[in-house]
Amino acid sequence: MNILSVQSWVTYGHVGNAAALFPLQRLGAEVWTINTVQFSNHPGYGSHTGRLAGGDAVAELVDGLAARGLLQRTDAVLSGYLGDAASGRALLDGVARIRAVRPDLVFCCDPVLGDRGPGLYVPADLAALLRDEAVGQADILTPNRFELAFLLGDTAQAARASTGPVEAPAAQVAAQVAALQARMRQDGPGLVLITSAETEGTAPGEIDLLLATREGAHRIVTPRLPLETNGAGDLIAALFLFHMLRDGDPIAAFEHATSAVWCVLSRTADHGGREPMIVAAQQELLTPFRSFRSTAIPAL
Repeated sequence: MNILSVQSWVTYGHVGNAAALFPLQRLGAEVWTINTVQFSNHPGYGSHTGRLAGGDAVAELVDGLAARGLLQRTDAVLSGYLGDAASGRALLDGVARIRAVRPDLVFCCDPVLGDRGPGLYVPADLAALLRDEAVGQADILTPNRFELAFLLGDTAQAARASTGPVEAPAAQVAAQVAALQARMRQDGPGLVLITSAETEGTAPGEIDLLLATREGAHRIVTPRLPLETNGAGDLIAALFLFHMLRDGDPIAAFEHATSAVWCVLSRTADHGGREPMIVAAQQELLTPFRSFRSTAIPAL
């Protein structure tokens, strides 16, 4: 299994490719990384050093892979934080180039746009590119609730989601996701994994995750852990993609990815850390100590 991962890189911590690379390798995937930024640490710390790679650098690296005959060997592209619109354009051009020689390519797009609190934290032209073009090329999308609202063009809900939970019946959230699926690549599986669904029944001590397939939607509720960390979304996108590629079962992939991430974060909380203990807790990637099962969401 060969995965091209186009995301950020941090020298310290585990976000972007620094959250996806080792877990995918530990599970047995071959991973080719293109780093859209090189930062000292996640900007959530309040300051960082480093710089954007830029669209030209991303395109040059795709050219280099093509020269080695690797495009036709690429099973999937995983994307995350892109930094600017030029890098986003280079990513989408790269996906198109690979699909020309590998029509069964799976494109998993984690549309890193913003979140509750900061709201939109990428340039407006990059956000528009992801909303208006990346969605149409994607086979798998993994937005949080803020990003879901933005991709749907619901600016009012995105604004509400940036300030706090937006509670809605699970079936209503699933219906919103169906509208997004209609804009995704129709030859693909059309999978949408919402990493913070916040449905009407979500208790204060719980976190809701939702997976929508073209056949229906499933929900997993996990206990909320006592920690604030970055990189969990990057990790779950990578794990979900891996298990989908390996087994072709979206529900099983959803359950395994959710269980593994929760267990890694539980180990992290036990040690009082801020950065996910991906290396120290690597056994959880393979055999999580706690398994979560999904339940089907009735249609509206």
